[in-house]
Amino acid sequence: MLRRKNPYYDPAKYHHRPDGFRNPPGSPPGHRITAELAREAAHFLGELVRLAGHYPFPDDHVIPQEQAIALLQAQTAPRTITWLGHASFLLQLDGRVLLTDPFLTDYASPVPSVAVKRLVPPGIAIEHLPVVDTVLISHNHYDHLDARALSLLARRFPHALVCVPLGLRDLVQKQGFTHVVELDWYDRHADRELVVMAVPAVHTSRRGIGDTNRSLWCGFRCEINGYSCYFAGDTAYGEVFADIGNRLGPCDLGLVPIGAYQPRVLMAPVHATPEDAVQIGVDLGVRQLIGMHWGTIRLTTEPMLEPAQRFLAAPGAVPRRVMRIGETLAL
Repeated sequence: MLRRKNPYYDPAKYHHRPDGFRNPPGSPPGHRITAELAREAAHFLGELVRLAGHYPFPDDHVIPQEQAIALLQAQTAPRTITWLGHASFLLQLDGRVLLTDPFLTDYASPVPSVAVKRLVPPGIAIEHLPVVDTVLISHNHYDHLDARALSLLARRFPHALVCVPLGLRDLVQKQGFTHVVELDWYDRHADRELVVMAVPAVHTSRRGIGDTNRSLWCGFRCEINGYSCYFAGDTAYGEVFADIGNRLGPCDLGLVPIGAYQPRVLMAPVHATPEDAVQIGVDLGVRQLIGMHWGTIRLTTEPMLEPAQRFLAAPGAVPRRVMRIGETLAL
C-alpha cells in the first residue's frame, strides 16, 4: 500500500522523509519485526493486563485537590511549577501560564480500557485551572495529546496559543482552539515576551492504523525575560541532545521523562531510562531537573516507584527532584 506524501517534506532536512518523519542521526535503531520481538510483545501485553489497576503508591503521592488548589493560589513567586501528573505541568512564568501535554482525563486511548486507565486523578481538574494562555503538545500519542481534555480546555481558553509539531494543527483546531502554531525542529515562535522553540526528540508518532510517523514529535524550549525551560515531551536518549546543548546553551529548568522504559527490547527506541534522563540534563546544561512521565498511568512493566528512585540515585551532578501530583514549587 502506498503511503501518502508528506506535505511538509524538505529534502534538505534529515528528519523529513517523503512519507513522514524520522529520528535524528545517532538515535537508537527502531524495531525490526522478528519472531523474538513478537514473543516479547505478546509477553509484554500479557503483563500489562496482569498488572492493570494495581495501585502501588504511598498515601502522599497525590495531594488532595482542594489542598493543591490552595497551595497554588498561595504562591506569590513570579515563577512556579505545578505537576498535574504524567507529562502535564502548569508553569506560571512572569505572568504567562503554560500547560504541557495535558493528559487530564481517565484513559490514554481512543476507547476506555482498564489497561490504559490512569491510576491517580489529575493534580487539579480542568475546571479549577487558572487562566491558561499557552499550551504545548509534544506529539500525538494518547497520553500526551488527550483530545477530550483539549476540547474541555478549548471551551475555557479558546484563544490560548497552542504550539504543536508539524502535522497536528488540524487535529487540535478541531477541538476548538483558534490559535494553533505548527513548528518544525528549531523553529521559533515569539508571542510577546514568550519565545517557544520546538527541539528534536527521539520518539515516534501514531494515533491510528496507517499513520505511523506521519506527524512530527518534539520537545520545547521556552524563554521569557532571561529564564529558560526545557520540556522534553517523550523521548529516548540519543546523540542529538549534545547537539541541542551546543546550539542553544544551558537552560534553567528541565522537565524530563523518567518512566515507561521496561522491557528495554521494546522501549529502548522510544523511552529514556531514569539514568538517560539525567544524561539529557547534563547534555543540555540544565541547572535543575524535574522527573515526569511516571507515577500516573501504567504504560510498561517496571515497578511504578522505581523510576523516581533510579532518577534520584543516578550519577551526574545536575540537581534534580521529583514532585507529588498536585504539588506547586517556586522556581
